[in-house]
Amino acid sequence: MIPPAALESRFATRERDPRPDAGPRLETVYRPRRPLNLFATVAVFQRGPGDPAQAFADGMIWRATRTPEGVACTALRQMPDGAVRAAAWGPGRAWAIGQVPALCGALDDDDGFDPSGHPLVEDAHRRYPGVRLGRSDLLFDALAQAITEQKVTLQQAFGAWRSLVTWFGERVPGPTPRPMFAPPTIDGWRLIPSWAWHRAGLEPPQSRTIVEAARRGPSLVRATLAASDGEGRDRALTAIRGIGVWTASETRIRALGDPDAVSVGDFHLAHQVGYALTGTRTDDDGMLELLEPWRGHRHRVIRLLLASGVSEPRRAPRLHMEDHRNR
Repeated sequence: MIPPAALESRFATRERDPRPDAGPRLETVYRPRRPLNLFATVAVFQRGPGDPAQAFADGMIWRATRTPEGVACTALRQMPDGAVRAAAWGPGRAWAIGQVPALCGALDDDDGFDPSGHPLVEDAHRRYPGVRLGRSDLLFDALAQAITEQKVTLQQAFGAWRSLVTWFGERVPGPTPRPMFAPPTIDGWRLIPSWAWHRAGLEPPQSRTIVEAARRGPSLVRATLAASDGEGRDRALTAIRGIGVWTASETRIRALGDPDAVSVGDFHLAHQVGYALTGTRTDDDGMLELLEPWRGHRHRVIRLLLASGVSEPRRAPRLHMEDHRNR
């Protein structure tokens, strides 16, 4: 086991590690058939401004991923004509290049979606046609992200994700704007020592849930992907103690671009949806009732409501973040 002092040294020196050999670069141009706002579509995958696995710099989106074929660095830029130019480096570059259309929402099927049920939804659908639902197809990465965000502030969750991926992930090759790291392997998540979770600021219930999910990682991924609908995927994911509907929905949204996933249990979401659609707050049951006319596309409606910018002014007191780590 790596002692804490050694980990701190490792963390400090990794920023100075020589860039891995990038190898040959693969390139592609993706020409979407429908309007696409690349930034709005892919931004949902970034976990905070310091995310070691995704960054925005000089008009480009940079992603560090652990693909089934190895780590890869991908750079994406949208051209004036709407096309997306992409380049990828690393052993997983072919998989990453092949994933670009899905990441940009090419598989997002809005057949049967009728925005006319509410004027705000209709207006947002007309004003933001380029907001697509992309998918990473990296289910365990999305699950680990969602678990780190359980019942904490986003600032705490982003900090924990940043530390753990930088410490235990793998630096990707390519001309990245700063050192970037792909998340750990499933076994890598399982083998993170207990004190490292603590130093990253993650609570024991979250770390235990990630470790338990990693123990059953391959079978959990297979069972989730084999399910034919959202309810089946939820059943597969929530079979792990510590994973509830909120975590399952967030995983479905990021990994699979699920247009109907609703993150029940979110601290703010029900209030935001209620205020946008009725002008007053509501709870989870009220949110589900309001979204019922769009069943099959409920997450799509949520994304449009968030894009509209209509939200109730927040009145909750700021949460004072307590840090119990030994420094």
